[in-house]
Amino acid sequence: MKATLHLTLILLAFSLAFLACKSDDPKVPEDPGLPENTIDSKDVFPALTFSQPVDLVQAPGDSTQFFVVEQGGVIKVFSNTENVSSSATFLDIKSKVRSGGERGLLGLAFHPDFKTNGYFFVNYTSGTPLRTVIARYKATSGTQADAASETVLFTFNQPYDNHNGGSMQFGKDGYLYIATGDGGSGGDPQNYAQNLKSHLGKILRVDVNGTSKGNYSIPADNPYSAGTGGNLPEIYAYGLRNPWRISFDTESGKLFAGDVGQNEREEIDIIVKGGNYGWRFKEGVDCYNPGSNCNVDGLIDPVHDYSQDDGDRSITGGYVYHGTAIPALAGKYIYGDYISGRIWALELDGDTRKSNTLLMEDKGLISSFGQDLGGEVYYLNYGEGKVMKVVNGNLN
Repeated sequence: MKATLHLTLILLAFSLAFLACKSDDPKVPEDPGLPENTIDSKDVFPALTFSQPVDLVQAPGDSTQFFVVEQGGVIKVFSNTENVSSSATFLDIKSKVRSGGERGLLGLAFHPDFKTNGYFFVNYTSGTPLRTVIARYKATSGTQADAASETVLFTFNQPYDNHNGGSMQFGKDGYLYIATGDGGSGGDPQNYAQNLKSHLGKILRVDVNGTSKGNYSIPADNPYSAGTGGNLPEIYAYGLRNPWRISFDTESGKLFAGDVGQNEREEIDIIVKGGNYGWRFKEGVDCYNPGSNCNVDGLIDPVHDYSQDDGDRSITGGYVYHGTAIPALAGKYIYGDYISGRIWALELDGDTRKSNTLLMEDKGLISSFGQDLGGEVYYLNYGEGKVMKVVNGNLN
């Protein structure tokens, strides 16, 4: 996730933060794939380059422009036309953001009623000691936000510099879902992901239209909404290590999370209310702590996981394809790996893996995916600062 640093420094930062070693047990073979050159990628805005791009979003109901989140604390906006020559600064909060490594401005989500209320939400790290801030801002126009309009919903401390999660999405229920990492270091030394009194290693869900908690409220059907025994009412699901990008399937409503592994395996989870995804008891389908004979009762296995053997060591969660340009990808979950630069299409039968097809290789440092309102899928090349689109290779 860094456009201005030398590639070696980028790989070092993420290698230390997101991943670890290799395993020698690739449990799931690759499927044969689509015919050669069927799928490719294209630099669709060739005149534009961004600094440390980590998120790509369109506002609800407006397909005419895109927003790119730059890790250092800036959100850029630009016209959705291939010949666009420049981008504008939508929001600049560099003075608030503590950036570097895995820290920074990490997520953006527009209120479902953004057209009328101008509200959007950001997720960033700040301060000493380090903390995550979930905040609301207000736009004064479609291309300009008021940097002085910040309303903080809540914050929570980060014990280490890495594993901050950062992704945010609104569900069809109108609630805001927030992905958080386990707090960092390695192996989740304080076991935060299993601790229901901690925000770390979770998917959180809040009602941004309520005020019972100050600037938000708790959905009544959150699993721990009563806060009994000190369990945090914001928690929707738990047992995650570093969910780097979550997304909803716009048709089925399923919530996907790409969760970065520790030493051996990367995983994709379908998140359900109250679900426990196993970290640190398990890493993917394997036991982690303890290293064998771990208690798997009540734990939800990933819908797909893969070995780090071939250099695939930092999953970047993506989107279910619902565009029209590439019929072969219809309904498949498009995701990638930051380190290897590979991109796959995962096909499900219900909640069961049906196939996993390698689409592309050597596509750079894939920091995030994006989806336009028409269902087409894009990704961000962090190392080159480019917005890339998944396209039909035969027509490119």
